[in-house]
Amino acid sequence: MPIDPKRTVAELKDLRRLTADENGAQRVAFTPTWVATRAWLREKLGELPVEVHADEAGNLWSTLRGESPRTLLIGGHMDSVPNGGWLDGCLNVLAGLEILRRINAQYNGKPPITVRLVDWADEEGARFGKSLFGSSACAGTLNMDEARGLKDKDGIMLPDALKAVGIDFERVRESGKELKGAAAYLELHIEQGPVLLDLNLPLGTVLGTFGVERHAITFRGQAAHSGSTPMNRRRDAFLAAAKMSPEIYRITDRQGGVCTIGSCTTKPGIVTSVVEECRITLDQRHLDAAALGRMLAEARSASERFAKDGNVTVSWDRLWRIEPILFHPDLLKLCDEAIAEAGAPVHRLPSGPLHDAAEVARSGVPTIMMFVQSLHGISHNKIEDTKEEHIEQCVAAFDKLAEKAMKWIA
Repeated sequence: MPIDPKRTVAELKDLRRLTADENGAQRVAFTPTWVATRAWLREKLGELPVEVHADEAGNLWSTLRGESPRTLLIGGHMDSVPNGGWLDGCLNVLAGLEILRRINAQYNGKPPITVRLVDWADEEGARFGKSLFGSSACAGTLNMDEARGLKDKDGIMLPDALKAVGIDFERVRESGKELKGAAAYLELHIEQGPVLLDLNLPLGTVLGTFGVERHAITFRGQAAHSGSTPMNRRRDAFLAAAKMSPEIYRITDRQGGVCTIGSCTTKPGIVTSVVEECRITLDQRHLDAAALGRMLAEARSASERFAKDGNVTVSWDRLWRIEPILFHPDLLKLCDEAIAEAGAPVHRLPSGPLHDAAEVARSGVPTIMMFVQSLHGISHNKIEDTKEEHIEQCVAAFDKLAEKAMKWIA
């Protein structure tokens, strides 16, 4: 039975009309727009003979039972960052939906193995700084003590936000039972970077994902009147924090990888006061675990040096971390074959962005990802885009990968 990639493109456009405004996609996890997105997806799934339910962590599972309990998982996420793009996350879920349709039709509702589509909850971590929430809870890698203390910019704690949408934080790791029988996990994603674009390639096989260290760094000085306090008498927390910005670029010059200061908040935050407290967030990523460790050590040392120079103090709070993840060698080969059969050159590349696939791989399930080219090399932005012919090609290639994986599992 043929797959219909054009239908996936049409559904992606429908979703954009439903969940985006002039600034981009607004499908932030655990918000009303995200809830509406889930309802829309459930309507689509209702046309298939699948069992649909949300687990204890808020992940949405759709199961097409097969002759064997051995299971092929196809996953993605419907949530977005604020003002995000129209493809980030939802492309993989809607491509998976189209594959479910094809498998159901081809096997008359009873494939040789069980096939499940999962929409992971809060992959982006946009609100609390904790990426991959649903998949890490399911994989059993979520640090409960660390996550329990997370709060958003308004001071709302993560457990309270989850409670508002019917999720009991203390039970989220019970979702791990969903991985019983899982024999392979597939994920499709836009690249979000410029590698395939610069090589003029539509598709790529993903070798693995970067390891990540993500921390909040807080410098504390002393508030003082901006008019009456001489420059040499100030204990300016912002001055110390600001020195971190060029320093993280020097760190990547030495170690490779990438570093980003993504947010900065100050107190008291008024124009007439020297900054008493400055909190910045630092995200560091590398494919090599040892290099990532050196990046973190250098950033800590620099922050302590800048704090001492400015007569302020500094403290670090870890938001999240994950080690580098390499994907399954057999599935790498199958992904290469699927891309070639879809008419594209074969190319392998690592992923700098995080993906739920990394958490599934950590749980021991054989895992693979496929990338499709991103125009502009930009994501997490309303200008995020991919050529429609490349979207159609990636859906076709991803379907070929799914069929190959089913035979590999069987």
